[in-house]
Amino acid sequence: MKNLKMSIVVMLLLVVSSTNAQEKNEINDAKAEAILADYFMLKDALVADDSKKAAQTGATLVISLKAFNMSSFTADEQKELIDIIEDATEHAEHIAKSPLGHQREHFKTLSKDILDLVAITGTKNTLYQQFCPMYDKGSAWLSMSNEVRNPYYGSKMLKCGKVQKTIN
Repeated sequence: MKNLKMSIVVMLLLVVSSTNAQEKNEINDAKAEAILADYFMLKDALVADDSKKAAQTGATLVISLKAFNMSSFTADEQKELIDIIEDATEHAEHIAKSPLGHQREHFKTLSKDILDLVAITGTKNTLYQQFCPMYDKGSAWLSMSNEVRNPYYGSKMLKCGKVQKTIN
C-alpha cells in the first residue's frame, strides 16, 4: 500500500511538472510572438515613412525584448539568445530616438537579429524573408506577406526587393 501511494505521488509530480513546462513553453512562445508582432509594426511604420510611429514601436519592442524568458532553451541556445536580445534591444532603443534615415539603418541589423531569434525560437506563422539589393549593399527583412513592401525606402521605392525564402 505504501508503494502504491508513493507511485501515485510520483506520477502526480510528473504530471504537474510536465504541465508547468508546457505552460512555460506556451508563455515563451507568446513572448516570442509579441516580439515578432512589434517588429512587424515597426516594419510597417518604416514602409509608411512614419518616423513617429516607428519610434513608438521601437520603444515597445525594447519592452518585449527585455520580457523574453529563455529558460526553456538549451544552454547553448540561451547563450546565443542573450547576444541576440542584447543587440536587438540596442537597435530598437536607437530606433526609438532617431530620425527616419537613422531608424532604417538600425532596422537593417535589427532584422538580422530577429531572423536569428526566429531560427532558434521558431514561429507559428509563415514568414517571408525579403531582400532589397539597393539599400546599403543589400538588406533583408521579415514580412508576414509575400508581397514586397520595402521598409528601407518606403514610398520612394515601395516595391523594390524580392522574397528570398519562406520560413515555416
